[in-house]
Amino acid sequence: MPTDKNIELTINDGHASAPPKAAKKILDVAYDLFYRRGIRAIGVDEIVKRAGVTKPSLYRSFPSKDELAASYLRQYDQEYWERFDEAVAAHPGDPRAQIKAFLTRIGKRTQMAEYRGCGMTNAAVEYPEHGHPARVVSEANKHELRRRLRAMAVAMGAQDADTLGDGLLLLIEGAYISGQLFGLGGPAQTVARNADLLIEASLKK
Repeated sequence: MPTDKNIELTINDGHASAPPKAAKKILDVAYDLFYRRGIRAIGVDEIVKRAGVTKPSLYRSFPSKDELAASYLRQYDQEYWERFDEAVAAHPGDPRAQIKAFLTRIGKRTQMAEYRGCGMTNAAVEYPEHGHPARVVSEANKHELRRRLRAMAVAMGAQDADTLGDGLLLLIEGAYISGQLFGLGGPAQTVARNADLLIEASLKK
């Protein structure tokens, strides 16, 4: 769900920016609809109607629906790394505990009725073309997650850090998808436990 963070939006097409409150309202509505129902399923008409604004107001802040989708994902990306960093900060110097904390939170989220997986993963599925603005944001998020997980595997002393990091990434992505398929009581709730077993098997003896 959207947060109440201040959102600063810049326009590159020469038009004056829309009032910040209108831009934030548009993005908040788009964030909710895009996450719950998918980006392609939502039209601009529905967004402006729910936001209580006009189309010109939307296009003064977001030159296209594609850019609005990318803005939604940039906000999602910011919130994603805030959650990740919170898990890291809670266990300084202990990457294994950091991973467990992060994945425990994911496991709990998959059990919520409104859970729709990872917005980044969903966007990548919706937009297979690599140059699409939404795809660009989602790919960057996944590449950064892979980099971080591999680095944490090194810090844990894994025999094959890259393989462990990639294994953790595969578990996470599996949790995102299976959480939508199985819902309450599904296998995604055990993602942290399975990750810990994988880590244990990968550490140097």
